[in-house]
Amino acid sequence: MSALALRGVACLRGGRLLFEGLDLALAPGEAALVTGPNGAGKSSLIRIAAGLLAPAAGSVTGEGARALMAEVPALDPELSLGAALRFWSGIDGRRMAVGEALAAVNLADLAPVPVRMLSTGQRRRAALARVVASAAPVWLLDEPANGLDTGSVALLEGLIARHRAAGGIALVATHLPIALPQARMVAL
Repeated sequence: MSALALRGVACLRGGRLLFEGLDLALAPGEAALVTGPNGAGKSSLIRIAAGLLAPAAGSVTGEGARALMAEVPALDPELSLGAALRFWSGIDGRRMAVGEALAAVNLADLAPVPVRMLSTGQRRRAALARVVASAAPVWLLDEPANGLDTGSVALLEGLIARHRAAGGIALVATHLPIALPQARMVAL
């Protein structure tokens, strides 16, 4: 079973309070859409949920592995896309999932291409493939639609919907429209 809960969370960055008193609990199949202007703390909230940034106040608890899609895809630019994803899936213990994940984001044909040769949208989909391949029940997606064309945004929405239908959780920070039916809205 997976879960993610933030209780009384506050974020202080550069001596500036971005938000405080944030409460959010997500159970299997649920999602939250975090919105707000640039600098409001959307990415910081995702980093707090991932355990990469300590909250200034409050706590984060959860059950189940978490997969992070950040602004930078964390894929070695010198490796082929397939090899870069196999590196991470090996850490996650899911080596066999890379082909399926690449197919899910329509990048299977680009597996032998060096990551550095991918377009911006292809790199964003590659980062999403990394999340898919992880099989983590909790997805933390920071600006996942940046650089994506209309068809790729629809693909992203479909992958999140399938993840939720299978009992997964999605916490999505964005300033772009993403359809997440019945998602909780968190406006920063």
